[in-house]
Order: sequence, then C-alpha cells, then structure tokens
Amino acid sequence: MTLPQRIVLVVEKCLAYLHPCVYGELGSTDIESALAADLEREVAMLMPDADAGEIVSKFVAALPRVRRLVDSDVTAAYEGDPAATSPMEVVMAYPGLYAVSVHRLAHELYNLGVPVIPRIMSEHAHSKTGIDIHPGATIGERFFIDHGTGVVIGETTVIGRNVKLYQGVTLGALSFAKDPQTGALVKGIKRHPNVEDNVVIYAGATILGGDTVIGHDSEIGGNVWLKDSVPPDSRVYNKPPAPEIRRRR
Repeated sequence: MTLPQRIVLVVEKCLAYLHPCVYGELGSTDIESALAADLEREVAMLMPDADAGEIVSKFVAALPRVRRLVDSDVTAAYEGDPAATSPMEVVMAYPGLYAVSVHRLAHELYNLGVPVIPRIMSEHAHSKTGIDIHPGATIGERFFIDHGTGVVIGETTVIGRNVKLYQGVTLGALSFAKDPQTGALVKGIKRHPNVEDNVVIYAGATILGGDTVIGHDSEIGGNVWLKDSVPPDSRVYNKPPAPEIRRRR
C-alpha cells in the first residue's frame, strides 16, 4: 500500500471520529488507539529525528476542538442553505463540508510541522470534491462552502468566522516574489488575502494578494476581480453592461 493510500485510511478514521453517524462508530478511545499506530508510523518515517509519538499525541488531543469547529460548519451550512433539510444531509451529501472537515484535520498536522501528510490529505479532499484548500490556510468557525466546485484557498489565507463562499471562488496570490540574486521564488511570505468575519463571496469571484483584506460584513459579487482591500460593510459588484438602444429607422 502506498503512502497516499495509507493516509486516506487515516483520514477515514478521523472522519469516523468527527462524524460517527456517517463514517463509523469509533469513539474517542478507539480513535486514539487506531490513529496512534497508523499515524505515528507515517510521521516517524517522514521525520526520523522527531518525536513522532509526541506529535501524534498532540494531534489526537486536538481532535475534540476540531470536532467542535466542524460541528459549527455543519450548523452554518444547514442554516445558510434553504435546500438543506437536516444537519445529517449536510454531513452526508455536501462536498464543502467534506473538504472543510479534512482541511481542519490537515491544518492541525501542518501546524505541528508534519511534512507531506497534510498535503496528501488536502489533495485527497480536492480529488473528491473539486475544492482545493491548502492545509496552511487558517479558517474560523462556521465556515460554509456552498456547491464548492472550483474553490481555491491558498496557503497563507486567513478567514474569519461565519464566512460563506460559493463555487469557483479563488483566494489566491497576486504574484510571486523572486530572489534578485538567484531568481528563485521567495517562500514563507504572506501571499494570500484575509477575509474578515461575516463575509459572503459569490460564485466566480477572484481575490488576490497578501495585503488584500476583505472587511467584515462585506459582500463580494459574482465574477468580481479584486486585488485591493475593501472596508467593512462593503458591497462590491461588477457593473452590468448598459442596455443596448436600438433606434427605429
């Protein structure tokens, strides 16, 4: 079995903890024993000089907090979509919830300095849902991606609480700085935007740049292209084309 295949099994065990009604009936004790051996083995292989046991223990200890965050995402989706008939439907059938659940798990490992594994997790969710969230992105509670296909959220994105995105939204980098001596890309800098609390971003919008901030309680319309910050309580839309006037001959 390959490393990606083994990590998918770890993801499934974690999802059984987050959503036992759908993915299994593993309790917290079972999760600890199931994850300890599987994840510790993979971390030890990738980080031979690190204390894999301590890293995995910290990850498992974070699972109750991750579950509370995911529960808030379920609530946001159910309350934010009139088509949702129950929270159970959100868990079972909403690709956005799946992608965000996996992201919250991957983000914990990313913050613990684990290489490769968080990216495998995020790419697994990407392949299943069409939603691409880098594990480094920081996302607050009550996050809802409606429909979802084509959403891209970059590594240094910071998203506040109660934010809603529609399909095709990109939170990306405006450009890539290069070292003037070597021409190599400069890494480890802020490249992606911040989205503050209570923001809605509609389908196809593109927001770029590490200095770009979408102020709280704002609404960004469909297909808008932004590389500049907007203040709180903003409404940003594309200007519709002027109607064509036909003169009688």
